[in-house]
This record gives sequence, structure tokens and C-alpha cells, in this order.
Amino acid sequence: MSAPERALVVKSSVAQKLARISQPTPRNLARLARVLARGGLVAVPTETVYGLAADALNARACAKIFRAKGRPAHDPLIVHVRTLAQAAEVAMLHSAAKKLAAAFWPGPLTLVLPKRDCVPALVTAGLGSVAVRMPRHPLFRTLLRLCARPLAAPSANPFGYISPTTAAHVRAGLGPRLAHILDGGPCAIGVESTILDLRDPARPALLRPGAISRAQLEKVLGRPIRVPRRTAAVPASTVRKAKAELAPGLLARHYSPRTPLVLTAKIPAMHPAAAPCDAFLFFRRPPQKKSAAVPGNVFWLSATGDPAEAARRLFAGLRALDQGQWRCIHAERAPARTPLAPAINDRLARAAAK
Repeated sequence: MSAPERALVVKSSVAQKLARISQPTPRNLARLARVLARGGLVAVPTETVYGLAADALNARACAKIFRAKGRPAHDPLIVHVRTLAQAAEVAMLHSAAKKLAAAFWPGPLTLVLPKRDCVPALVTAGLGSVAVRMPRHPLFRTLLRLCARPLAAPSANPFGYISPTTAAHVRAGLGPRLAHILDGGPCAIGVESTILDLRDPARPALLRPGAISRAQLEKVLGRPIRVPRRTAAVPASTVRKAKAELAPGLLARHYSPRTPLVLTAKIPAMHPAAAPCDAFLFFRRPPQKKSAAVPGNVFWLSATGDPAEAARRLFAGLRALDQGQWRCIHAERAPARTPLAPAINDRLARAAAK
């Protein structure tokens, strides 16, 4: 990639006893499936972001996820399944759920449905519902087949930090707390799944935007989908006492770099020059005179404004800038009518929340 492209590459941190990154050979896949079947943890690639997987029906195994991530118990996990029959074993599938599954599974859609008794309370934050998804990534699907168990798998990162989209991101964040990472390459989508509350099929609600849009869901269901108000911010001192969330990724502050992030609709062209200690993350490469050099504090998600590329590079870009010792990161929202804009802007808004 050329220098003007300013690829946002994260350097892996060095530490002792980091997790082992395994290549997806048949032997390694079988070994990692045995780790999962015995109640262990494995970081796995998905089409959205990397997940930290454990046997979803084993409460002790799932407790290891919460400990490794520092995740509060009020934030539930998504249960990943390989088949519709397996989904029916953990959730009650009504006709609306089956219709959406036929249209979008396997894929980046999570459905919140009434749960079956076999799902531990820890997985659902004690609620009577469970978030279910059938992933599309072939390596994750192979692990699901080999271990023959549904797998709980939130993003494989310290709780609240930027989601990982490569095996190296996982190792940098959870390496000392984790033994096994399956390398599936960079994630194809780069933002987490769309989450739809479908407990009451007559009143579906979009909880989190993703690669599958609200309009696509409404077309299949044949009814409007409401968008609830965003969850209020929870102070760090009380996060572990907070009310149970209906699904993961709904907290007002989430996906956040440690460097302060300011979100704006449009970054004025003169701002990078006026604030050389700050980083400026444009959605699309800003116009530049042919003879002018690109300022060292200017970055972008896609040179051409391609929304799929922007989503794919979003978390990697934030991670790279977070390691750049900038005073502040100024990020530009995706244009409102752009595909994937709701998902990209949702992640940026939560990353920027105080």
C-alpha cells in the first residue's frame, strides 16, 4: 500500500506468555474444538469481528469469558449456532424468526428471542431472552461442527475497548489472559452484527445497526421496525451494579480508544494544520493539491469513500491512532445516506461518549 494511502496498521505489543496464534490447519481446528468441548476459551474469527468463544451451555466456561474480558455480568453474550435446529435448542423460534433466518443466516444478524432452559443465566444476564446468531465465517462454522455445541462469543477484547478485527489485535489485548487464538485473517465486515429484538414478533426493535440494514429487515418482515432510545451512560463506578442489558453492545460508551475521541459531522479542511498534536480521521480522503504533501496527522477510512472498506478499517484505524500518542482524535461521521453509515456512526458515537 502506498504512503499516501496512510494505511492504519497496528503494531503488536510485546509481552511474555502471550496467547498462541494457530493457523487454520485441520489438525489445529480439531485441537481447538477439543479445547472448547473441555470448557476452554478460544478466540475465533468471524465475518464481523473476532470473538472470544466458549461452550454456551457450560456456565463455568462462559464465566471465563467474563473474567478474561473484565466484562460485567449485566452484559449478556451472543450464542452462535451452526444450524437452525441448533438455534431451536437454545431459543424459541417463531415464524418471524424463521423468516429472517432463511433470508440472512448464516450472516451478521443477531436475533433476541425467548430462551430455552438449557441456556445458563450467566449467558443471558439473568433475562428470559437470548441473543442468537448463525455466523458465516467458514472457520467458525467448522469449529461449531467439530465441537457440536453452541458457542458464546463476544468480541475478543478487554471490555469497552475497540473491537478486534485481526488475530494480532486479540493478542495485543487479551494475550496474557488467553491461550488460544485461531487466525482467520482480517474480518470481512469489520463491525459487529445487527441486533434485532424479536421477542415479540409484532413489535420488532433494532437494538444495534450492522451490515444488515433496517430496511432489509423490514422488507422481509413486512412491517416497520422501531428504534429504541439509546441506553443512558453508566458511570464506571456503578457499571457492575447496572440493570441487565437486553443484548451486548448497547452501552452508551463502548468500542472506545483510550485517547479522547471527538465526533463531528464534517472536519473543516483547516483544522489539521491548526492542531498538529491531534489526529484527524476522515471518512473519505480529503481533497488535496497535487503538489501538496498529506499532513502527518491526517488519516481516512477509505480513499474513495467506499462504505464497506470504511467499515472494515474502522476499528483497526482507531487502534492505530490510539497508539499514536495523539492528544485527541477527531473523527468524521459517515455521510447519512451512505450504506453502513448507521453502523459506522453508531460505533463512533459510542467510542466518543463521555
